[in-house]
Amino acid sequence: MKNEHLIELLSPAKNLECGIAAIDHGADAVYIGAPKFGARASAGNSIEDIAKLVDYAHLFNAHIYVTLNTILTDSELEETEQLIWGLYHIHVDALIVQDMGITRLNLPPIPLHASTQMDNRTPEKVRFLADAGFKQVVLARELSLEEINNIHEACPDVPLEVFVHGALCVSFSGQCYASQACFGRSANRGECAQFCRLPFNLVDADGKEIMHEKHLLSLKDMNQSELLEQLMDAGARSFKIEGRLKDVDYVKNVTAAYRQKLDAIFQLRKEYRKASSGTSTYTFKPDLSKSFNRGFTHYFLEGRQSDIAQFNTPKAMGEEMGRVKEVRGNSITVAGIKPFHNGDGLCYIDTEGKLQGFRVNKVEQNKLFLLSKQCMPKPGTMLFRNLDVEFSEMLSRRSAERKLAITWKLDETPDGFALSAIDEDKNKATLSFPCEKQFAQKPQQENIIKQLSKLGNTPYTISQLGVEQDSIMVNNYFIPSSLLSDWRRQVIDELTMVRRKNYPQEVVEWKHTNHPYPQDSLSYLGNVMNQQAKAFYAGHGVTKIEDAFEKKAIDEAVVMFCKHCLRYSMGWCPNKQQGKSPYREPYSLQSLDGKMFRLVFDCKKCEMKVIKI
Repeated sequence: MKNEHLIELLSPAKNLECGIAAIDHGADAVYIGAPKFGARASAGNSIEDIAKLVDYAHLFNAHIYVTLNTILTDSELEETEQLIWGLYHIHVDALIVQDMGITRLNLPPIPLHASTQMDNRTPEKVRFLADAGFKQVVLARELSLEEINNIHEACPDVPLEVFVHGALCVSFSGQCYASQACFGRSANRGECAQFCRLPFNLVDADGKEIMHEKHLLSLKDMNQSELLEQLMDAGARSFKIEGRLKDVDYVKNVTAAYRQKLDAIFQLRKEYRKASSGTSTYTFKPDLSKSFNRGFTHYFLEGRQSDIAQFNTPKAMGEEMGRVKEVRGNSITVAGIKPFHNGDGLCYIDTEGKLQGFRVNKVEQNKLFLLSKQCMPKPGTMLFRNLDVEFSEMLSRRSAERKLAITWKLDETPDGFALSAIDEDKNKATLSFPCEKQFAQKPQQENIIKQLSKLGNTPYTISQLGVEQDSIMVNNYFIPSSLLSDWRRQVIDELTMVRRKNYPQEVVEWKHTNHPYPQDSLSYLGNVMNQQAKAFYAGHGVTKIEDAFEKKAIDEAVVMFCKHCLRYSMGWCPNKQQGKSPYREPYSLQSLDGKMFRLVFDCKKCEMKVIKI
């Protein structure tokens, strides 16, 4: 179709099991950590496991992207180069990278994607990366629909990847140095200590406490499932689910939920279609509220919102279940319509703003019996379910299968028959079988269709067209069922080989360019860790290049650059709100171990900076 756009659903995988589950549940692509040098140091995978995932995914024309998105030391570059060649030889589709030094290595012809860790927020940056050879650009999470559309209009040839679901970093990705500054663990080296999930006191210039032990930098989780069509129209082409540390149940549920949302859009909007082959069917009904989440937000996609953070807890709250109606003994009665199950995990925020939780021992309709009275919520308290045991049990079993539709064609040849299988992508496998022809005493069409339909554990299923009826019997020949079954197996094996041979592997020859970088100087925010990265920027006109934060001590450094603004959250924004603060600025965050962080509000950019003092 003219002007048709392929839309990619990109799912995370912490290991091979998660990767295969993502493909089965409808992912068009999967991103997975390399053995080393990924932004989740604890989510590395062996070359052997990645190769198995590639082999499985490619059967469905699904892509495998490997993350190599940390900044690298000079001593790591040679090992990185060898690793990249190893990934190329197992036919990985692309690498997601942050360190520009990688582009100056002896690279195989493998596509590179620009990680969100590069802080990709402007048309100028995206254009530069595309001209440098990057084949896909992962945009910053903080962008609005309008900003995404502006980038797309300026760079219409560049596939844009956007996050649509999962945990949010409060700082611009790649621009967070709090973990390194406080704990010696670099987020840009895959060792984030999740500083933003800690509790803080908010104090004013006079030391007065504004808020006490709240998770002031902890954001809710992103959920753009209701805004996918708007993202497509803005120019996004790859929809990314966060979660390379999440378990397989999360991957199954969230991937299936987004697959169904996207497919419903494709039914109405024929200019869009999915980027891979095959159709997934499920044994459960996907429900995003049942997977780990801290509450949901659209973040800044539709402009600044007041409820993007979750100050009370960084832990999962789950789905709303109803309010406590009555407390009696070791039981509570809930006013709600959702069913509970024995063993469910429930939680609530107590009167002091703290998260409390308990397991349900027994359920009698909307009356819940607890094992102990220690965590008894008060009447009127909203309950949340963060563990649905019945849903978890469904996901613990095989919960989806993905099949490729095929049509059979059986033709007569001079010395026997030829059986063909044509799949949904128009791949065709034909084998001829010498066979003595015997006329049958009764019609054979029904039995032929029956035997050819027995596709069992293969990745194929009969399409709606099924078997080309006119091809089955010019004459009513008898073909034993055992022969038909053997022919079916051989042709299916041949079709699988044809699909693998015809897989459209992208090849990219890397060439050095010298077009100008959008800036002529780089501070520590450039994350330049090695000499090859420095040479890259110098070759693109950057005249002043500072070392990465990890290589030098910086007094009173900005360790976070945030779109999240605490002054706005308190209702005290001078530009957008009417409320006035009764406290004197500057405000500071005080961690429980006594460290202090001054807050600076850049109203021109509508950003908040966190400075370690």
